[in-house]
Amino acid sequence: MSWNMKTTTIAGITTAALMLAFGLFALARGANRAVDDHSPRTTTQTPPTMTDPAKTDPTNTETAILAGGCFWGMEEIIRKIPGVVSTTVGYTGGTLKNPSYEQICTGGTGHAEGLQVVFDPSRLTYEQLLGYFFRMHDPTTLNRQHNDVGTQYRSAIFYKDDAQKQTAEKVKAQVDKSGRFKRPIVTEITQASEFYPGEAYHQKYLVKNPGGYNCHVLRD
Repeated sequence: MSWNMKTTTIAGITTAALMLAFGLFALARGANRAVDDHSPRTTTQTPPTMTDPAKTDPTNTETAILAGGCFWGMEEIIRKIPGVVSTTVGYTGGTLKNPSYEQICTGGTGHAEGLQVVFDPSRLTYEQLLGYFFRMHDPTTLNRQHNDVGTQYRSAIFYKDDAQKQTAEKVKAQVDKSGRFKRPIVTEITQASEFYPGEAYHQKYLVKNPGGYNCHVLRD
């Protein structure tokens, strides 16, 4: 043996060989730990929004129901607006009770992918909220938002009372006359009907799936 060290044979295996084997095992284990320490981890923590609940009076809130294409992207923008208390994606404006996502995707139920927004009117007025709404989607495309085509992707404002109806008509007319869009606005303004919350996996979808599909951008 050419190694310059004393070795002892135990059941045909030298002490040196055992030391070498343990050394390789330790190195491999250390490498695996290093990989694990840098591997991505999932989290259920929701990023904070711009809304400060401490500044919101829970007894003084209003509700708006809006539709403007895929509800994932709408919620991701609107939930961050100061004065918004909560958001829920779901289905509204159709005829079928308690529709599923698969059913509304056929276009046969009449529902739109909608967003129910609870907000504090002392911090965010309904008119201001509609201002954001018209900035975040294209209200000139009938039954379509970008690659999403079908009546479920229509642009619509579902008013809860006469005050909301008048405000919606006012804002729509202002935006139409502003010259911001080259084509006429086709946003429906209709009385709100039953709103059915969507499945759990749709709620805060882009929080749970960063980098997921989104065709909404808040324009200047």
